[in-house]
Amino acid sequence: MSKTTVRTLGRLARHRRLRKRVAGVPARPRMAVFRSHKHLYVQLINDMENRTLVSCSTLAPPVKQKSKTGGNVAAAEELGRAVAAEALKQGIQHVVFDRGGYLYHGRVKALAEAARQGGLQF
Repeated sequence: MSKTTVRTLGRLARHRRLRKRVAGVPARPRMAVFRSHKHLYVQLINDMENRTLVSCSTLAPPVKQKSKTGGNVAAAEELGRAVAAEALKQGIQHVVFDRGGYLYHGRVKALAEAARQGGLQF
């Protein structure tokens, strides 16, 4: 197995372990994060109905205009503010944070803190 495969399998195992305890309900949807090398993606998910309520990424025009690249901490902060604004528009204030098996560090941490500053409560 390559080093990349081992890392990916480890992350997926951590994500499965985390998902045993974290579930999104209508009153408190799950804020799921996916991190690629170039971009970040966030979804607010109601797991009871299997519905995505809000979706945003660093490819979205409001975020892309303010940050040249989508794979850095500055873009993650901008994405956190954008997803918080979208969630508040739809009346969502409380969420459960699902870091997707990634360490709470760097881009994931910056995204979470910016979403908190934007008005979301974890």
